[in-house]
Amino acid sequence: MIVGALISVVTAPVGVSGAVFLLPVQLSVFGVPSPAVTPTNLLFNVVAGPGALWRYRRDGALRGPLTRRLVLGTVPGVVIGAVIRVFALPSATVFHLLIAALLVPLGLWLCARTFRWSPLRRNAQQAPAPARTEPSGRTVSTLALAVGIIGGVYGIGGGSLLGPILVGRGMPVGRVAPAALASTFVTSLVGAAAFTLLGFVSPGDVAPDWGLGLACGLGGLVGGYLGARFQPRLPETALRLVLGTVAVALGTLYAVQTLR
Repeated sequence: MIVGALISVVTAPVGVSGAVFLLPVQLSVFGVPSPAVTPTNLLFNVVAGPGALWRYRRDGALRGPLTRRLVLGTVPGVVIGAVIRVFALPSATVFHLLIAALLVPLGLWLCARTFRWSPLRRNAQQAPAPARTEPSGRTVSTLALAVGIIGGVYGIGGGSLLGPILVGRGMPVGRVAPAALASTFVTSLVGAAAFTLLGFVSPGDVAPDWGLGLACGLGGLVGGYLGARFQPRLPETALRLVLGTVAVALGTLYAVQTLR
């Protein structure tokens, strides 16, 4: 519970459920086998998600088309990803390499953009930043489908990918974070159910570790609420850097584990 709470209080303000950091803890500390680690992560998202979402809903942050587009795109994607994870990518080594290859460049890109156009740098140079064009609704829906598939493979709900991409394309963190968490919650619910059903037709450890997922999820429930409550008080630049750092740190962790 303590692990889930600490992770969620840091990641919820930037639209990440915290499952991205729970995954290496499962593999390295608790010894959860692959691919059961993926549905256990999804179970964590299901239990922990309502804490932050309830807070964001109270603030009216879940309204708008972005949440609907992300949910409608990621739900079918996570089912496809679950099937791929069980039948095509059971190896933990491949799993780690894919995460590193995706998240490290994504996080570095977001941090670089944030430093380049931070208010302090713009004021020092006395030059306005170029206008950022937000992605179209069709682009967001297509991206959500692709991220849903990736999230189903990784068991991270997709928020850790959607957040850096959408924020990097010009959307404010305060708008992206609630929508990404809502998408993560719904897709994790569908993904956990899909893995449970696949466990009846696939050999090996496919079903989630219910005890671990529920215990960490209860901690994440509290931590997510606190993180969502703190978010409006944090500056946009700090939130962007946290989001980019989360992506880089996770990808680096998996790369190091794989090389060892």
